[in-house]
Amino acid sequence: MAIGRWWINRMSQFLQIFLSGMTVGAVYAMVAIGYTLIYAASDVVNFAQGEFVMLGGMLTWFMLGHGLSLFVAAALAVVVTVAIGVLLQKLAIEQAREASVVALIVITLGASNFLRGAAGLAFDKDTHSIPEFSGNEPIDVWGATVLPQSLWVLGVTCVMFVALWIFLNRTLIGKAMRAVATNRSASQLVGIDVKFILLLAFGISAALGAIGGILVAPITLTRYNLGAALALKGFAAAILGGLGNPLGAVVGGLALGVLEAIAAGYVSSAYKDGAAFFVLIAALLFMPSGLLGAKSVERV
Repeated sequence: MAIGRWWINRMSQFLQIFLSGMTVGAVYAMVAIGYTLIYAASDVVNFAQGEFVMLGGMLTWFMLGHGLSLFVAAALAVVVTVAIGVLLQKLAIEQAREASVVALIVITLGASNFLRGAAGLAFDKDTHSIPEFSGNEPIDVWGATVLPQSLWVLGVTCVMFVALWIFLNRTLIGKAMRAVATNRSASQLVGIDVKFILLLAFGISAALGAIGGILVAPITLTRYNLGAALALKGFAAAILGGLGNPLGAVVGGLALGVLEAIAAGYVSSAYKDGAAFFVLIAALLFMPSGLLGAKSVERV
């Protein structure tokens, strides 16, 4: 009896850690998908992607403070974040389209620092939360508890992935985006507006980041400098899953979230953030193409 009770308690503890990791990993997955979309369309690694998550949460909190309802505030936060993502592409990336890869990375890092500083000035430097979408009464799952907001995070991540898959594989604009990712010059020759496709890629990635920030803010809170850590972890997830593969981004994000939760639950919370560095280094050393890496494409 004692052994059976011990086993049940251990399994409940593991399930609790697993569910927590899946929740955070879903946010990493949204960030990783943003990296994947932009990289596939433009060969740019956008290290400002984490700031889109921060903006989603902070803008929602700010608009709630001005009397808007939660869902109106969230919708406006996504719209504003998309506009900022489009401006980043139009004013910075497009103007430096002939620059080297290193120069483009420096530009996105500069944009990340600018957005972080602007958020600190426009809002404040405190930590904030927003209301849960459907209450905060924990749900019992085989001895573990999960918040309703966690189900929102996981559910919306699945919906967003399916919608993105349908968009890329079943719509003309999505197929045009895939064509640009394969061969930009040939796409221009057949009449595809490459500039519009690149703007669309940045807009979609900004929307995904903002939605992730809004969903997770009731659980992990939001702050003006949240984006830097999320940018690193989203990039690690994208590399783990295979940069350029949306499904790989989801798998990598969820895997990284669970790994972090296990490190914090069974070793020490001090090692939680180090898991992203470990995954990034290990993936680059042993699996440079990632778990589900896309086939390399030579652009001309």
